[in-house]
Amino acid sequence: MRLFIGIPLARNTANDLTAAVRQLRAEATPESLRWSAPESWHITLQFLGSATRQQYDCVVDRLPALRHGPVPIQLSALGIFDRAGVLFADVRVTPQLLALQQLVTVITAPCGFIPEDRPYHPHITLARRKGSGGGSELRNLKLQNPGPNLSGFTAESFVLYESIPAPGGSRYEIRERFLLRPGPA
Repeated sequence: MRLFIGIPLARNTANDLTAAVRQLRAEATPESLRWSAPESWHITLQFLGSATRQQYDCVVDRLPALRHGPVPIQLSALGIFDRAGVLFADVRVTPQLLALQQLVTVITAPCGFIPEDRPYHPHITLARRKGSGGGSELRNLKLQNPGPNLSGFTAESFVLYESIPAPGGSRYEIRERFLLRPGPA
């Protein structure tokens, strides 16, 4: 099974993002991009990748011990990962979000998961280019739309997702949900 840990979007934020994507789709060439389904939108805390049943059990046993209060989330401008061909809504890295992400990687390390060595760049994937084309389409969408007005929210939980490959792109199933609550003072 392929796993990752993330924060689901609040309903009002997902609704705002849906309206913004509707406008972006109207401006895009339909055959050049594959748009992400709103139910797949999330903010990744850690991509775990392929996991054994023992690793899954280890993560599920360890994550409830994580103590961190609710985290304010604020989306910002549109961005692109040019080489990967991804259009995304950027998420501001606040001290609280970074601390949560770091705690998650510390807690999952004994289960055999290695944190990425790249800086943490939280985002919400909106579209991917199809094939090798679509790069200029992504750049044009970003230039023409500096950033939608998106509401922030306070994350009160995070989720262990399973990524299940499908012909139109992976679908994500929630396996476990964990509440964010501060530790003892």
